[in-house]
Amino acid sequence: MPDCSSVQKSLAWCQGKPELPGVKRRIYYISKYDILTWPTLSHDTNGRLQSAKYNGSFTLRADSKWKYIDIIPDKSQLTSEAQGEYPSQTQLNKLTAVHPGVDADASAAAAYLNNNDNVFIVEDMRGARRVVGSEKWLTKTTVAQDLGQGASGTASTTINVEATDECPAPFYTGSIATEDGTLSGVSA
Repeated sequence: MPDCSSVQKSLAWCQGKPELPGVKRRIYYISKYDILTWPTLSHDTNGRLQSAKYNGSFTLRADSKWKYIDIIPDKSQLTSEAQGEYPSQTQLNKLTAVHPGVDADASAAAAYLNNNDNVFIVEDMRGARRVVGSEKWLTKTTVAQDLGQGASGTASTTINVEATDECPAPFYTGSIATEDGTLSGVSA
């Protein structure tokens, strides 16, 4: 008989502890093609998720690096909602990232992101990094550009990401190999 005991823990919150909303101004992305091995999420013998934090780091193909996109934090957001039906519900993680440019580089990035299965790393205001995209399911990325309207309009490139996962945007404490050097892990 399978062990059906609970893996759930109590969920405390200290009165007066601030929960800072929002995301920081730089996100990272890479094509899933460039990932050789993924960090792992812990599961029990019944396949139930035991932690929302990845163990380990992404291993990339030789010469592959995470790229970055600078965004406008006040217009960008990471959300997660349940999808599907019991007992097969998953999370739909949604990232809206607004980049202030509409130049040739922004347009080239849009064309690439629109037609690729990508993974994104987003840092919240507490410094915790979260992953949008999983090894199991396709990540859908759609990009729109707005050149603004009149003298008071705002030009922008908006990146919308939808990614199914086992839990709300898992935490990532591993390293991130970027074109500017390797970022060390942070605590979740």
